[in-house]
Amino acid sequence: MATVTVELDSMAHGGEAMGRYEGQPIFVPLGIPGERVRVEVEEKRRRFWRGRITEVLEPSSERVRPPCPSFGLCGGCQWQHLSYAAQLRWKHHLVVDQLRRLGGQGDVPVNAVLGMEEPWAYRNHVQLVADGDGRLGFQALRSHDVVAIDSCWITHPLIDDLWGVLDIEGWRADGVVLRAGAETGEGLVVLEGDDDDPPEVVIDAPVACLYRRRSGRTEVLAGDGYYHEVLAGRTLRVSAPSFFQVNTAQAERLIEVVRGLLALQASETLLDVYCGVGGTFALTVGRDAGRVVAMEEAPSAVADARANLLPDEAVTVIAGRAEDVLSSLDLKVEAVVVDPPRAGCAPEVLRAIAATGAGRIAYVSCDVGTLARDVARLSDLGYTLRAVQPVDMFPQTRHVETVCLISKK
Repeated sequence: MATVTVELDSMAHGGEAMGRYEGQPIFVPLGIPGERVRVEVEEKRRRFWRGRITEVLEPSSERVRPPCPSFGLCGGCQWQHLSYAAQLRWKHHLVVDQLRRLGGQGDVPVNAVLGMEEPWAYRNHVQLVADGDGRLGFQALRSHDVVAIDSCWITHPLIDDLWGVLDIEGWRADGVVLRAGAETGEGLVVLEGDDDDPPEVVIDAPVACLYRRRSGRTEVLAGDGYYHEVLAGRTLRVSAPSFFQVNTAQAERLIEVVRGLLALQASETLLDVYCGVGGTFALTVGRDAGRVVAMEEAPSAVADARANLLPDEAVTVIAGRAEDVLSSLDLKVEAVVVDPPRAGCAPEVLRAIAATGAGRIAYVSCDVGTLARDVARLSDLGYTLRAVQPVDMFPQTRHVETVCLISKK
């Protein structure tokens, strides 16, 4: 493959730096805009090339030494080589750029990203996969290879503790999921394999342990099959298949942002679409409303959300696909909070939300590209983007959570 010298001048949505060689765009992982680098071209396509840095000829002042020895091989982090201040600045840039280019939102001010005081050891949920020798690790950067790891700089200390107390004799896993309640100290382990007989485990700690086969069939080996976490003063049950924010500390800030933007009144009804276990918005932000109607498709999350309700709460949890539930609702709604998967909202979901007549929507997104697309679709449905607040839920990575306030024109 050819080796070329490139001046990097921008950061792409995927977290790679970008430059040009004789007019051809080149995407370069682990680079920083402003650097001059030697790049080995590994992939040539008609519209772009992709390569890897072989030498940094002129480094950026924002380049730092990554503390993790696996950085650059492991795909879990993409930006450990960037100072944290630079990470926040580039995440802000990517939010502005995507909203402008994909969402047609050139005039809306985007607030500075809310970062972490200590942007390490935050992740409360990890998924390890096994390599050919049965060693557990993370998927490699830009490949399906496995990088075996002994420790991870962005995982919560309780995750390391979980791995330390798990004792499995004579069994080889396909994968292991580790989850921890940062505020409760409780843990949950999911062992993944395809043996008819589950492994025998010994755990000397308050940890739930489950065995999940490739078919999806799951059985509890220890504990109750779930753990607990605390958000905004609410103790929440979280089962193994249920989604929960991976950064507990920043999830608290996310709640504060949504609460401030919606400014709910006691006379209003809040609609929580994709409510998960209920704790992020329905049972926290929803305390400011008179009534909350929440919906969720995943059966485990629905069961968790209902278990997390208090007897006197005016919260209704409806099981079903968002588009199906929304189309059947006959309800006056003043406000909506929507926190969809990375793929964003289906067009019929956005149309159904608009049909409720809600005056304001808090759209929470972990992918600014699909967020920008949906903001544009809501604009066509009579809504206007009013405020944008990014929150850094994923330090050391290219990902950023973004909250938008969208109101009726």
